[in-house]
Amino acid sequence: MAIATLIFTHDPHMKLAESPNKTQNPSSRRRVSWQACLTVMMYCFMYIPIIVLGVYSFNESRYGAIWKGFSLTWYRKLMGDERLFLALGDSLKIALCAVAVSSVLGTLMAVGLAKYRFPGKSLYVGISYLPLIIPDIAIAVATLVFLASVAVPLSLWTAIAAHMVFCLAYIAIVVSSRLQGLDPNLEEAALDLGATPTQALLKVLIPQLAPAIVSGCLLAFVLSMDDLLISSFTAGGANPLPIEIFSRVKTGIKPDINALSVLLILASGLIASCSEYFRYKSERN
Repeated sequence: MAIATLIFTHDPHMKLAESPNKTQNPSSRRRVSWQACLTVMMYCFMYIPIIVLGVYSFNESRYGAIWKGFSLTWYRKLMGDERLFLALGDSLKIALCAVAVSSVLGTLMAVGLAKYRFPGKSLYVGISYLPLIIPDIAIAVATLVFLASVAVPLSLWTAIAAHMVFCLAYIAIVVSSRLQGLDPNLEEAALDLGATPTQALLKVLIPQLAPAIVSGCLLAFVLSMDDLLISSFTAGGANPLPIEIFSRVKTGIKPDINALSVLLILASGLIASCSEYFRYKSERN
């Protein structure tokens, strides 16, 4: 028995199974490595400047290019900057008001375009989403010309109206994408059970759209807080945060601007994460 086993294990005609690593195509390994290199280069290009910004926001020196040690001086200085908080207040007023109105109008627009048919609907859909592709400078100039033609003085309210133009489009497109995945039978069942169209909208459709509405509002809020161009054309005597930052950068980048930029990046990242969470939740439901 032992001899038979020995002969079997030393059979010259027996072919051993090749390792999967040996059968792998070398070109595929090279392709994967190139993809990995390009991915790393892309992320380095995007995030190394942010990392450098974060590091130099803790620089004790007043001159950004010279490192003199770790310090929280510039963050403490921001906490006592009254002018900066006034600018932040103006930005919050513009963003919150624009998003609040746009959330209602954008949701109604998305629902109307999804559920009703009328002449020229395709043209209206295209016009509704134009602010997503039109350059900000064109929107800013068009809004300024319109306000001048109707003799409306520039103020905080004109900035809110201008921000509503693009906030409405962003909220509407997020809600529209959610509407495509909803079951229309639920609303029809509510109507069959005696609910009015308004009741079906408020008690059946809106709860299903709520995560998408919140996601769109958060996205529009970040874009409104970040806007410089449209605000500079329409804000009048108001001084939103992007305008305040730009006015300071024109005299040179200082460590307090680095610290402020880091705080804005963290706040934007938090809001974007919340928006993505609500979008994911709406898709799962």
